[in-house]
Amino acid sequence: MKQLFVTLSLACAIALTGCTTFDPYTGEEKTTNTVKGAGIGAGAALVVSYLANKDKSSRERNQRLLRDAGIGAIVGGGVGYYMDTQEAKLRKQLRSTGVSVQRDGDNINLIMPGNITFPSAGSNLKTDFFDVLDSVALVLEEFDKTVIVVAGYTDSVGSTSYNQLLSESRAQSVTNYLQNKEIKPVRFDVIGFGKSNPIADNNTEAGRALNRRVELTLLPITE
Repeated sequence: MKQLFVTLSLACAIALTGCTTFDPYTGEEKTTNTVKGAGIGAGAALVVSYLANKDKSSRERNQRLLRDAGIGAIVGGGVGYYMDTQEAKLRKQLRSTGVSVQRDGDNINLIMPGNITFPSAGSNLKTDFFDVLDSVALVLEEFDKTVIVVAGYTDSVGSTSYNQLLSESRAQSVTNYLQNKEIKPVRFDVIGFGKSNPIADNNTEAGRALNRRVELTLLPITE
């Protein structure tokens, strides 16, 4: 697993070029400086690398999802428009919530900081975050032609094994909530990355707060 994370992190660093982020409050496009180079744009790339290691091919994964979910694929050149429309609705729903919306090619990444999602060292969702997830669920239900990868991350405090379990538990909590909103379970892939792939400096309180997060990566299902 350690070797896999190293491989994925390298792939992620390479894929940072060309990522675009949007301010969660204004919706304005901004360059991915990744908190001065630490990697805020890396989440989607890491997830794509993880799926590539898990599945033989994206085509095989999409075929399985189409079969099991009973939904259609995005046809031909309509992928960009489909994801553009979904992104716009997510950005509108999540403005001023503290959740940032990020675009990387045809993939969308939602970054949910730990300070608004979970209590310190806990994996039970904060009740005042329910409304935010309800807004996300509405868009996910409407745009059902996407894979939803829920990834948990932690800061560097504590052992590797502790942080790995905590990241998995947090990702699963978000997944469980969304599935209870009638989002089909087959669309989800849940992973914990522990304290790997920090997006900020773990030597500062502010940096650790940014590293404690859950990210939702939405990937289009194509034929």
